[in-house]
Formats: sequence, structure tokens, C-alpha cells
Amino acid sequence: MEKWYLMTVVVLIGLTVRWTVSLNSYSGAGKPPMFGDYEAQRHWQEITFNLPIKQWAKFINPDWIALHTSRGYESQAHKLFMRTTVLIADLLIYIPAVVLYCCCLKEISTKKKIANALCILLYPGLILIDYGHFQYNSVSLGFALWGVLGVSYDWDLLGSLAFCLALNYKQMELYHSLPFFCFLLGKCFKKGLKGKGFALLLKLACTVAASFILCWLPFFTDKEQTLQVLRRLFPVDRGLFEDKVANVWCSFSVFLKIKDILPRDIQIIISFCFTFLSLLPACVKLILQPSPKGFKFTLVGCALSFFLFSFQVHEKSILLVSLPVCLVLNEIPFMSTWFLLVSTFSMLPLLLKDGLLLPSLVTVMAFFIACATCFSIFEKICEEELQLKSFSISVRKYLPSFTFLPRIIQYLFFLSVITMALLTLMTITLDPPQKLPDLFSVLVCFVSCLNFLFFLVYFNIIIMWDSKTERNQKKVN
Repeated sequence: MEKWYLMTVVVLIGLTVRWTVSLNSYSGAGKPPMFGDYEAQRHWQEITFNLPIKQWAKFINPDWIALHTSRGYESQAHKLFMRTTVLIADLLIYIPAVVLYCCCLKEISTKKKIANALCILLYPGLILIDYGHFQYNSVSLGFALWGVLGVSYDWDLLGSLAFCLALNYKQMELYHSLPFFCFLLGKCFKKGLKGKGFALLLKLACTVAASFILCWLPFFTDKEQTLQVLRRLFPVDRGLFEDKVANVWCSFSVFLKIKDILPRDIQIIISFCFTFLSLLPACVKLILQPSPKGFKFTLVGCALSFFLFSFQVHEKSILLVSLPVCLVLNEIPFMSTWFLLVSTFSMLPLLLKDGLLLPSLVTVMAFFIACATCFSIFEKICEEELQLKSFSISVRKYLPSFTFLPRIIQYLFFLSVITMALLTLMTITLDPPQKLPDLFSVLVCFVSCLNFLFFLVYFNIIIMWDSKTERNQKKVN
């Protein structure tokens, strides 16, 4: 009983923080003619209600979605409505998935489960983008988390259905698709493709096909309509990257303007090759050794590879990496907390543009204090706690004196935090040089990218040197 009482308090804290952030500014507030993501979401409502599919009800306020004339519509009532829709989506999809995931964690106390839920629900990146900037990332991430729960506990068909809903809601869920595919394929191999494994493979194929057909059925009535949707889902004409994003291509463009030098088709090929090669080892291992733990870490590694190397990446796409990092927060609290801080910092230029400086500082501090208190992160910086023991043992076969890795990581953490703090202070207090108006934004992206490259190496080391995967994994029947 006490467990559910405390979990209810945690959920209420998470909701309170979300609603408080929602009282602040948002993307494009009072900035015609482009406006921003708030207007983009309102505009989708406008065309949905006024153009086919047929006859939608206009029972709240038709002025909000009047065709053409409602461009840039802003009012307190409409803002309240839009913010409420995000909160309801969170309550229905994302928050229940987080609570259930934490309750299902094994070999930890009830207090740790509640602490884990608190820290995940306080992650500032998702709160600031969905409730500040204004998007509905919690819907796709929530469905993805339901998918993780399903396939991790052998509800494979339900898990596949949930992930298909996530992918059809937001195409960026492709960041998570390969780990789902490899984990389920590995399960089928484990069961034997001449028996139960083949039956499971057929069931999964039918579930995925049926899910996609149902989601796409309204758009199959017209060929041009279908092609138009596909063009919007994969906007390759926008180029290699957009705005200032903390990935390799944007950071490297400081030294070499790839977008201007190479043809677009070559850019696509190069980004595909880098992305595929960087995630291939982890995916192969997951197929050969399918386990819930390996699945979660491969989700992190693959999503991070997509963010760093793939084509047409947005700064907000780092949330797709942050979700699986939240799922391993209990296993590697120090490194997970560090990553989640960097992921929020990487979106600083966007958050400042939206007028969200104060909410950003408050939510980041609240999250850091919660993680430091609940997990005692600074007491868990040893090889075992960092899950680097197997790697260190392998290195010590050639370098017997290799015992200083945790100390190096601790120094890197403090260097990273100090750099982020200084850059934040410089960005909000100093004017950039006239010849370099984007100086601070570029520095934020470059520093964040260096951090992410370090994390990519770190998470892949955990994946490839995880000698306990076979022993700890749940037996696949």
C-alpha cells in the first residue's frame, strides 16, 4: 500500500513540474510569419478538421481551426487546450509505461523503484521540449516504452504492436527499430527456426503487417496522397542537417562545409555507411545473444549512432537516445545522469530561442539533485558500478597498470559539467562577435557532440564486453 502511495506522489510531482513548465513561453510565440512548433501542431489540427478524411466534429471552438484564417492563432484558452492535450497524452501513454517499467525492475528494493520513476519523470529534456517548446514526443516514446516492456517480458506480439504504433506515430522511432528487430529475431533463432521460432517469426510478421496496414489504410485511397505522406516522412530535400544540431556532420561542418562540397546523394550514402557500421557490432551481438539487458543497451547505442551520423537530424532527436538511457538509469546511474544532463544542454540554443532559460535551469537542477540523492551517483564510480570490469580485465592483460579508468571518467565528468556551465553562462550574458553570430550555438553543439562520441564508445564497450549477458538473461522458452 505504501508503495502505491509513494508512486502516486512521484507521479503528482512529475505532473506538477510538467504543468509549471507549460505556463512559460513556447516555440514561435508571437513571432510571425514563421511562428514555430506550437503553430505547426495547431496547423495540423486545422487541416485535419477541414480537409479529408471526412467530417470531423468542431465541438470546442471552430475559430481555433478555421481553414487559412487561423494562421498564427494565439490565445490563453487555446494555449490551455494545447498544453492540456500534451498532459493527457502523458497521463494515458508515457507515465503509466514509466511506472510499470520501474515496478517490474528486478533485484532492487521498492524505494529504488520509486526513486527510479521519480528521476525518469523529472528528466528535463522531454519536459522542456513537450511542455515548453511544444511537441508530443511522449506519445511515440511512450508507445516505444510499452514495446520495450512487451518484448522484454515475452509479450512479443503486444510489444511489436506497441512499437509499430510508435513508429507510425513518429518516423524517427526508426532510431529504435533495429534493436527491436534484432532482439526478436534473436529470440526466434533461440527457439529454433524449424519449430517454435518459425511460428513466432510468422506471428510477428503478421502483427507488424496488420499494424501498418491499419495505420496506413486511410492514405491508401489515393496514390498521390500516399506518395505525399512518404515525402513528408522522409524530407531528404532539407539536407544533411538542419539548424545547429550536436551531431558529427554539423560539428564537422565548422571545419569543412560538407553540405556545399558533396552532392546530396553522396551525403546520403556517406551518412548511411557511417550509421550502419557504427551500430552493426551491437546489433549482431544482440541477435546472437538476445537478452533484455543487451536489448536496452543496444537501444542506447543504435539511437546514438543514428543521432550522430544519420541524415536530416534535428536537435530534438536526442530525446530518442535519452529514453533508453533512462531505462538503464538504475544500472549505471552516474553515466546515465551525466548523459541526460548533456542531452538537455545540447538543446540550449533552441530552449533559449523559445524563452525557456529559467525553466531549463530549474528542471536541470531538480533532476540532478534527484539523481544524486536517490542513487548516490558519486559513490558509484568504480569499474563494477560503471560496468567496465570485463573491459578493464581485458586491457590489463596487456597493460597490467591499467587501474585508473574510473578516475579518468570522474575527471571527464567534472570537465564536462564545468564546460557546460561556462558555455551556458557565456551564451546568456555575452554578445557573440559580429563576424561570428552563431559562435556560442556552434560551441554548444561541438562540445555536446564530443560528449556524445565519448558515450557512444562507452556504451558499445558495455555491450561488447558484457560477459554476464548469457548468465543473467531470462531463459527464452
